[in-house]
Amino acid sequence: MKVLLINGSPHVKGNTFTALSEAAKALQAEGVETEIVSIGTNAVRGCIACRKCAQTGRCIFSDEPYNTLYAKLDEADGLIVGSPVYYAGPNGSLCALLDRLFFSGGKKLSYKPAASVAVCRRGGASAAFDRLNKYFTINNMPVVSSQYWNSVHGREPGEAARDAEGLQTMRTLGRNMAWLLKKIHYGGVSYPQRETPVFTNFIREEAK
Repeated sequence: MKVLLINGSPHVKGNTFTALSEAAKALQAEGVETEIVSIGTNAVRGCIACRKCAQTGRCIFSDEPYNTLYAKLDEADGLIVGSPVYYAGPNGSLCALLDRLFFSGGKKLSYKPAASVAVCRRGGASAAFDRLNKYFTINNMPVVSSQYWNSVHGREPGEAARDAEGLQTMRTLGRNMAWLLKKIHYGGVSYPQRETPVFTNFIREEAK
């Protein structure tokens, strides 16, 4: 089993990486393979709603880190997305990337356990945490919980390593995800049968 961890911070080895690494170590201790992928500092294209991915199966824009992450979706059994908090929300580049990744490759992630992690100086973590979880809850993905909201505090590089409660929350998250993955993997229960999606448009033509 393998969990893909996305570092949504422009700082490859910053506080978000520290938080994700703590969860990764707990997963590894439970026998689950992990990989942390950073989105980097390059500009990320946003979704333009062209819907070409419905025909090709992937986003029309071929760029990094989309290409790398899209290729890793099939091999991942679980997903953890971490982000710094900017104005009480996740990093905008991360959201632009996730919009494209989930719209074009959401079927590769359905029914895979997922969790989000927010890293902040002081406030805004709950709002960022909620924003990231919405990607999972619209895609049939079980959301893994911890002993507290998945937030770690720290501003300067390395400060997150001193947030004892935050790091404990990350370790608990890692163990909880490993537990759920094992339950799914060894439980022998098939995925729920999905109905054909129904899309309701609230705009109606006037009766003639």
